[in-house]
Amino acid sequence: MMKSRNPSLIGIVARRVIAFSLLAMILQIGVVFADYWFDDDELSVLMLQEETETLSTAIATQDGDLTFKPNHELKERYLERHGPGAIYVRVRTASGSVLFTNCSAECSQHFLPLAVSAPTFWKRLIAPGKPFSVAGGQSFERHGEVVLVELAVLKDPNGFMYSVLLREMFDSMIVPMTLMFCLVIGATIWSIRSALKPVAAAVRAADAIDPRDGNARLPSSHMPEEIERLVAAVNRLLARVADLIQAQKVFSSSIAHEIRTPVSIAKMELSRIDDPRARNAERDLDALTHILEQLTSLARADAVDPTAFQRADLSAIGAEVAQTTAPFVFDNGKSIEFVDHGTPPVSVIAPLIENMLRNLIENAVKHNPPNTCIVLTCGPGPLVSVEDDGRGLVDLPEHNDDLGYVKRSGQLGLGLKIVHRIGELHKARIAVDTVPGGGTKITIDFASAA
Repeated sequence: MMKSRNPSLIGIVARRVIAFSLLAMILQIGVVFADYWFDDDELSVLMLQEETETLSTAIATQDGDLTFKPNHELKERYLERHGPGAIYVRVRTASGSVLFTNCSAECSQHFLPLAVSAPTFWKRLIAPGKPFSVAGGQSFERHGEVVLVELAVLKDPNGFMYSVLLREMFDSMIVPMTLMFCLVIGATIWSIRSALKPVAAAVRAADAIDPRDGNARLPSSHMPEEIERLVAAVNRLLARVADLIQAQKVFSSSIAHEIRTPVSIAKMELSRIDDPRARNAERDLDALTHILEQLTSLARADAVDPTAFQRADLSAIGAEVAQTTAPFVFDNGKSIEFVDHGTPPVSVIAPLIENMLRNLIENAVKHNPPNTCIVLTCGPGPLVSVEDDGRGLVDLPEHNDDLGYVKRSGQLGLGLKIVHRIGELHKARIAVDTVPGGGTKITIDFASAA
């Protein structure tokens, strides 16, 4: 089952900001809506102002005289009823000349007398409650003359109140709050990204930490205080781990030296005993000494100083290893051959490379029958390989450094573990090609060190 990715901090905060901002917008819109809805006087004034202003757009001039010519939309909105009630419109000049009216004598009572001068704005309540029944007018200057547009609404058949309410909500609340909402979201995401830049730097530093470097720490500068405390805790953990690793290195490095002397004394005493069981005990002590030496080699590989890398010739190292291991190979009934195709200088720790090749040769000797031929090849290029024509490795595990598997299979030991550890140290690629009954070839590519 595939594990789902953890949500990002930006996503978590952004979703919560959006949720609370939307909730704040809804609450604020509700408060403003209630404020307008229960203030009939203010709402009716706004309705009359907006509707008369819309009607004033139909005022024009024809042959130098003012006229009122509503288009189709204005006729449908103001001169046609869509429910119970009525809508009356009258447009006149300041002097009392009527430009347009759909009001007969029975509804003229809703408007100001024609003899009254045109006020800037007037309003009168016809009947209380909703839908509105109000009358009013507003003066506009058109083409150098003052024109009074008057409107009488009875039971608001065309829903003018709802139109003005929605328009006020949109203009006064939705647009400003949407702009503020976008700015808050943008500022929040930008702020989080800026605050997390040091965290990203710490992640890169953590990926680049060399486990052999006991002084490696994560940077904590310019970090938010809460994350800085986490980084400080991780650095304290790294310090404790470094102390633990150092203690293990000291133990692994000293154990072989401490045990070598009593083992030598025991072998000396056993050599004086003429008994097959004494010879078996000697072989067991030799195996124990070999394991201790390999553990020491592992410890030394972990305790390498990065400044110990130097330019070296792989061919020269290979020739030296082939020469020094030849007696061991011949004593065990095998043969060894050295082939040099030429290698470029590489940046390595020569003693570790020697240890790596020696372990590969010892493995080939230990796990193959007599008369096996071992070939140590250097080049062409930054390559080194150890090949044999022995029995091959049976059931090669996917991860060759799994010591538990190695111990059960009996095919691979600490030697290959050391090889992999030294390869990781040099960023070298190790390839194992084996065929049961057809031999094994282990190739180390030092291209990264070339």
